[in-house]
Amino acid sequence: MSDNIWGYEPTTGHTAGTDLIGYTVEATDGSIGKVDKYSDDVASAYLVVDTGVWIFGKHVLLPAGTVKTLDPAERKIYVGLTKDQIRESPEFDKDKHVGDVGYHEQVASYYQTQRVV
Repeated sequence: MSDNIWGYEPTTGHTAGTDLIGYTVEATDGSIGKVDKYSDDVASAYLVVDTGVWIFGKHVLLPAGTVKTLDPAERKIYVGLTKDQIRESPEFDKDKHVGDVGYHEQVASYYQTQRVV
């Protein structure tokens, strides 16, 4: 996982300004949902993923550093996490995800401790 959890690795194929809304997000063990919103902001890039019925309509915040690759032709984003790791992530807080440093630290701490086998 990236040392800068809030930035895309150069190897992902991500280009700032690419509209990611609607892209399917793939965990290492299957699809988890679609991108509902995102940010390309330097040092705070992220995806908000609507998991639909998979986790009872839960939204999750995935820092850009969790992204492994993007496939624009297929409109898919591959992340280096399992479904369980995503399911157990801190609850998405729509009121705190922008500008709340403490919330970002909590989310970053969780994802930085996750390792994919």
